[in-house]
Amino acid sequence: MNDQNDQTRFQVALITDVFYDDNPRQRLADRLGEAKQLGAELAVLPEIPCLPWAPATKNARDEHAEEPGGPSHQMQADAARAVGIGLVGGVIQRNPDTGSRYNTSLVFDAHGELLGTHQKWHLPEEPAFWETSHYEPGVDPPTVIDGFRMPLGVQICSDINRPEGTHILAAMGAQLIVNPRATEAETYWKWKPVFQANAVTSCTYIVSVNRPGPDGVGMGGPSLVVAPDSSIMVETTDPVHVVALDRSFIDQRRIAYPGYLPVRADLYAQGWAKVKTTTG
Repeated sequence: MNDQNDQTRFQVALITDVFYDDNPRQRLADRLGEAKQLGAELAVLPEIPCLPWAPATKNARDEHAEEPGGPSHQMQADAARAVGIGLVGGVIQRNPDTGSRYNTSLVFDAHGELLGTHQKWHLPEEPAFWETSHYEPGVDPPTVIDGFRMPLGVQICSDINRPEGTHILAAMGAQLIVNPRATEAETYWKWKPVFQANAVTSCTYIVSVNRPGPDGVGMGGPSLVVAPDSSIMVETTDPVHVVALDRSFIDQRRIAYPGYLPVRADLYAQGWAKVKTTTG
């Protein structure tokens, strides 16, 4: 790889693993160490990676939620800092003032410092995915997170099925959309075309990391990476897989169709103002 490519490429690790039993702190550090040895600058974990899949039942447990800076947050920050790698992890976070709970992604830099968060907006409520019984829909607006070779946005699992979020993040400057998820193997066919459509219409890379199965509910199916031209770069169930993303390819796609089409944010805003907001 020449010096020019070194400047435009960003190495990301897909960690298809969860960390809540069998010495989770050490296993997380080991997985991140594998990723770092393979050249990764950022590692992405699945949805709620440090808990069992709580929404498998409607029974919300108090110990599954933590306040900002709680034990799972700290375990992930410590692992990122010890290994020297960026990390997208997550927790069920409790607001200390209101008691409200949110499915929250946490983005750490290679020093273990928190760069940003995202609360899951779109919550299923169906067998094995009783999510509204465990946490509320997020209330924070979309945010682009800087601090890596590519500015990124986060959408948790079902969020990606509402493409407006991807398009807003891209228009705000995101080059990479990270999508931690927890989905069943038998529904993967529904998700794959959504990832591809969102990638090509937003001209971003999409990296989605799934929980490994079965986790008692048929969980499983590949983690994947989609390029800005909709091509599938990676489909894998390996616990650790590293892929190189090329920023220059984003520039190429943004001057080609449909990337060059204008973002009519003013008209979109007028249209959305006429739509009644629902929270599911």
